[in-house]
Amino acid sequence: MTSHFKPDGHSSVSAYLVAPDALALADFMCTVFGAHEVRRIDHDDGTVRHVEVKIDDSVIMVGQAGGGFEPVSAWLHVYVADADGVYARAIAQGASPMFEPELRPGDTDRRGGFIDPWGNTWFPATQVVQ
Repeated sequence: MTSHFKPDGHSSVSAYLVAPDALALADFMCTVFGAHEVRRIDHDDGTVRHVEVKIDDSVIMVGQAGGGFEPVSAWLHVYVADADGVYARAIAQGASPMFEPELRPGDTDRRGGFIDPWGNTWFPATQVVQ
């Protein structure tokens, strides 16, 4: 279904992060989550102004800090096929561990937590079917 008020493949709501190095954060998401870049807007000098990556069915937008836009971090919960693998790749890419993925009593998700090098907190989770 084509929508004229938003790009194809985008949901109506997307997380928007502002980072001191937007491209590096986008690359981190591509490496850790298997995301892929879907759109990039550069300044006239070729430096990145805005980049969008897609993780599964969700678009994360990242703006380059500067020009009155200060870095902004967020907490993001992401369902993935392999929470342990995502967690391990994140730590290997310089993220700070919060807690390793585990299934806690009363929860149906195996979930871990880490903070990326730009201060965003991520909770990769995989639903455990019982």
